[in-house]
Amino acid sequence: MSGFIDGKWRSGQGPELISTDPATGDAVWRGATATEADVGQAVQAARRAFSDWADRPREERIAVLRRYKEVLVERAAAFAEALSRETGKALWETKAELGSMAGKVDLSIKAYDERTGVTENAMPFGRAVLRHRAHGVMAVLGPFNFPGHLPNGHIVPALLAGDTVVFKPSEETPLAGRLMVEALEAAGVPAGVVNLVQGGRETGQALINQEIDGLLFTGSAAAGAFFRRHFADRPDVILALELGGNNPLVVWDADDAEAVAALVVQSAYITTGQRCSCARRLIVPDGAFGKAVIEATAAMADRLTIGPWSSENEPFMGPLISSRAAESARAAAQRMGGDHIRVLGPAEGLSGAFVTPGLVDVTGLETPDEELFAPWLQVRRVSNFDDALKAANATRYGLSAGLISNESKHWDKFLNRIRAGVVNWNRPTTGAAGSMPFGGLGASGNHRPSAYYAADYCAYPVASFEAEGVANTIKDIKGLRP
Repeated sequence: MSGFIDGKWRSGQGPELISTDPATGDAVWRGATATEADVGQAVQAARRAFSDWADRPREERIAVLRRYKEVLVERAAAFAEALSRETGKALWETKAELGSMAGKVDLSIKAYDERTGVTENAMPFGRAVLRHRAHGVMAVLGPFNFPGHLPNGHIVPALLAGDTVVFKPSEETPLAGRLMVEALEAAGVPAGVVNLVQGGRETGQALINQEIDGLLFTGSAAAGAFFRRHFADRPDVILALELGGNNPLVVWDADDAEAVAALVVQSAYITTGQRCSCARRLIVPDGAFGKAVIEATAAMADRLTIGPWSSENEPFMGPLISSRAAESARAAAQRMGGDHIRVLGPAEGLSGAFVTPGLVDVTGLETPDEELFAPWLQVRRVSNFDDALKAANATRYGLSAGLISNESKHWDKFLNRIRAGVVNWNRPTTGAAGSMPFGGLGASGNHRPSAYYAADYCAYPVASFEAEGVANTIKDIKGLRP
């Protein structure tokens, strides 16, 4: 069975979809894709289920989601292994991903109360009340890099708000989507409230062509731009777009090159560079210390263990999502030019999806302002801190940025001037928390950050002005003749 529509598992009517373990090429999941008709049925099921789900007492929705959390905890070991098989990520990463998924429930309940709850103020005529209402049917398009955590971060707050969902996982990670929906089913989510459709671009296109009320998406800037154009004449559709970045990491006035390198490696190469918040550009002082940082980073990259998730020696990083992705990344890195300190090349003795971390000095070169979704880091050497800030902001993106420095005055200036939604000081650029917002500006999103602020785009505010009875307000009518 490939899809879950109106509370029933059913096979899609489209071509077969197969996901593979990028480390071995072995098939992990296979099933039929959803056709346009299948997608239409899923949206109709979500529409039929909406009123009942939204009208239920909030405590009932909370109870279902807390059972979902329990199911995730019970199934965490098997779920994490499935994620590792399908994405190639190390098991320590996928175990953490399952922990984040379970933790999202309580955080979402708290965020809903804080950001979209009910408030009441007394007025001379009675009361003014602020409430929040669900939008309706939310389409969720999931990414492959965190195929559990990221769509879960949309789905949980949407269900809590009273929305219903049609979920299309990435075609690279359909098993992850199925396991998530199975957990929701086991938690007792009513029929039609969550619907799963599997497939690639055609299935996604069919979904956004439906009469949906919102699109919640994590993915590339190019896809986000397409969605903006697609819904230009549909202001009624809420768009929440988290779109990645060409993220800068600035090093200035630090004195331990190895300590700096440890933060650089964790920023640029974790998850094989497949995090939207990974550092893509390293900006260092032009001089002896900058050179020492570059050399220490290259040396530490040499020591990183690369291998399958099931290796006896736990790897730091696994493969990219596919051999195709690896070939594309290597070609893009070669086209960029520069002084290749470490080549983004194939990893010896492993499948074609594995690559070695790359490092290139592009000082003085014009390079494309694009997100290369791989362990690939560009270095720029500059002469002063103002130039470092200028280089850091020289991007159309604005998701994540970091500063490594012992000087608080640099941090104050960096924090005030950097254009990014997630900013770290002496921490990896990937630093984030579910109790904080996550998102960016420019080509990185549309000012609707996720994580703690997901509550904002899952419900809309309703202001009401209320009096218990009908009072005679004739005295308030100015200019009324006797």
